[in-house]
Amino acid sequence: MRLILTMTLYNSCGVWILLSLFCAVISFLSSEPKLSDHCFCKLKGRIDDCSCSVDTVDHFNNMKVFPRLQSLLNKNYFRFYKVNLKHECPFWSDDSRCAIRYCHVEPCLEADIPPGLKGVSSKNAATIKESTNFKYSQAAQNVACEHEFSRELGYLNTTISADAYREFARWKAHDDARDSFCDSEDDHEDAEYVDLLLNPERYTGYRGEPAHRVWHSIYMENCFRPKNTYGAYIQSSKLSGMCLEKRVFYRTISGLHSSINIHAVSKYLLSDNTSLLGSPEGKWGPNLQEFHRRFDPERTDGEGPSWLRNLYFLYLLELRALAKASPFLEREEYFTGNEAEDEEVRLAVRNFLSVVRSFPDHFNESSMFSGGKQARKLKEEFRQHFRNISRIMDCVGCDKCKLWGKLQIQGLGTALKILFSGKFDSMDPFGNDLSDVSKSKFQLKRGEIVALFNAFGRLSTSIVELEKFREMMR
Repeated sequence: MRLILTMTLYNSCGVWILLSLFCAVISFLSSEPKLSDHCFCKLKGRIDDCSCSVDTVDHFNNMKVFPRLQSLLNKNYFRFYKVNLKHECPFWSDDSRCAIRYCHVEPCLEADIPPGLKGVSSKNAATIKESTNFKYSQAAQNVACEHEFSRELGYLNTTISADAYREFARWKAHDDARDSFCDSEDDHEDAEYVDLLLNPERYTGYRGEPAHRVWHSIYMENCFRPKNTYGAYIQSSKLSGMCLEKRVFYRTISGLHSSINIHAVSKYLLSDNTSLLGSPEGKWGPNLQEFHRRFDPERTDGEGPSWLRNLYFLYLLELRALAKASPFLEREEYFTGNEAEDEEVRLAVRNFLSVVRSFPDHFNESSMFSGGKQARKLKEEFRQHFRNISRIMDCVGCDKCKLWGKLQIQGLGTALKILFSGKFDSMDPFGNDLSDVSKSKFQLKRGEIVALFNAFGRLSTSIVELEKFREMMR
C-alpha cells in the first residue's frame, strides 16, 4: 500500500513538474518579441525626407505596380541587356570568385538576339546606305555632286574625314558625360547581350572579404559623411547633421544595398543537389534566418529597420524619375523587329506610366541643388562620387553579382540623370501635350531605358518580398 501511494505521489509530482516547465516555456515565448516586431516595428509611418508613408508605398507597389512591371520585363525589349563583364577593376587587383557554380553568366548567342537590337532600328533601316561606311567608300567618292561647285567660289569640298568624325564622337561623348552619372555599358567593344530571365539575381555565395571590400569602398570613400563617423554605415541619428543632397546620396546607396540583400535572402540556395544525369540543380527560396541576421536591430546595432526604410526612399526616387521622363518614354518605339510584340510593349508602357503618374506623393527633387556656385559644386561632387561607384562594380568578383550590380547602378544613374541633369525639366509628366518638344534634347540610350525599368523592377520585387517575410514571421 505504501509503495503504491509513493508511486502515485511520484507520478503526480512528475506531471506537476512537467506542467510547470511547459507553462514556463509558454510564458517565456509569449513574452519574447516576435521577429516581425524586431525587423518591422520601425518600418511604418512617414518615409524619411519624403511626404508619404510606408503603407502607401506597400499598397501602391504590390497592387498596381508590381504585376504590370513583371509582365513588361518579360518582353524581349527589356530582357536583353548589353553589358561588359570583362573590364578589369581600376582600383585594386582582385582575383576572387564566388563560392558556388551558380554565379556564372551565359551570354546570348547571336541567333538569340532579336534583330531590332543588333543596330538596325525601324527609322534607320531605310537609310542604312547613308551611313558613314558608305559615305567614305570608293563608290561614294565617285559620285558627282553638282551642288558642291560654285561659279563664284569654285569647288567647295563639303566632305569630312573619318578622323574628324571620330573626333566629333569624342566631343559628343564628353558632352554626354557631363550629364551622366555612370559610364555607358553598351558602347564597349567587349560588351555582350545577356538574357536577364536566364540569369536571375539570387544568392551566389559571394561574400566575405572580397564583397566587404567593395561595399567598404563605396561607403567609406564615396559616400558623403558627417564628422566623427568612422564605421562604414552612417547611423540614422547622425544623418540629420548633413544637408539634404548628402542625405539623399547615402539613402540611395543604402537602399540599393538593402534591396540587393533582400534579393539574396529571398532567392537563397536552400539545397544543392545534382541530378542523376549530372546537371546541377538547386532549390531556391526565402531564408528567414538570413533575413533576420541582416536586418534585425539587435544584430545591426539598431540600424536594420532604417536600412529597410532607405529601400522605400530609393523606390520613391526612381518612381519620380519614371514619372518625370514619362513623356519621352511614351514616345519611344521599343523596337525589336517583332511588330506585334513591339506594339504590345508600347501599349503596356503607356499603361504602366499612367499608373506611375497617378501616385499621389512623388519625391520632390526641386529643393535639391538650388542656389548658386556652391550648389553647382555640390552637384558635380554628387555626380563624380556616383560615377566612381559605377566603376567599382568592375571590382565585383562574381559575374552574376557584377551583372546585376552594373544594371542596378546604371538604372539608378539614369534616374539621377533624369532628375538632376536639367534636360528633362521642361517636360510635363502629368498630361500636357509635349509633341512639339525636340526628342533629341532628351536622349536616353536603349541600355539606359532597359536598366531604368529593370532597376525599378528590382526595387518593386524587394518590397513584395518584404511582405512575404512579414507573413512568414507572423
